[in-house]
Amino acid sequence: MAELDILKELIKDDSIVPLHICKDANKGTIELIEPDCPTSKVTIYGVPPESIVIKVDNFRSPNSIFAGTKSECKRADYVIILDCARKKRILYIEMKKTKDSERHIIAQLKGAVCFIDYCKSIAYLFWGERNFLNGFEPRFVSFAHTGIPKKPTRVICDHPVHDTPERMKKIHSPNKPQFNHIIGA
Repeated sequence: MAELDILKELIKDDSIVPLHICKDANKGTIELIEPDCPTSKVTIYGVPPESIVIKVDNFRSPNSIFAGTKSECKRADYVIILDCARKKRILYIEMKKTKDSERHIIAQLKGAVCFIDYCKSIAYLFWGERNFLNGFEPRFVSFAHTGIPKKPTRVICDHPVHDTPERMKKIHSPNKPQFNHIIGA
């Protein structure tokens, strides 16, 4: 069974963001909304139809079990999983209406990695999928100033490969960001 099919079966519908496909371009757009601040939004353009977008913030915080002393109860807002012939990526996204501390954002991105690891365990134990999402490369992005009138998009920090939370791509005042630019190489 394909990874996206398993995720669609595993994740509840209200935790999946719908992809709006443009008929002429065979690509879509998604609107991401900051869960704690509905006026904070980012619309990403050019998202391939072979993608699934998950609202990770819907996953309840495990603070009833974990102490939270290392910020292990935090989670990023969204995860986009792309499974097409040329690229297999997991894009972890954190959104902020204003600027937040980098340490706080890194903890949230790490929490979303833990969520994906949990999904991998479930796929292995309940679907018998040993290599679920194993060939997917991670990418990390932080959007800041998402609730203000749009200015030209500024990429504040753009590592050649933003494959760890500590080397996340930082985008301020996102104005029509393109999926290929966000996901990178």
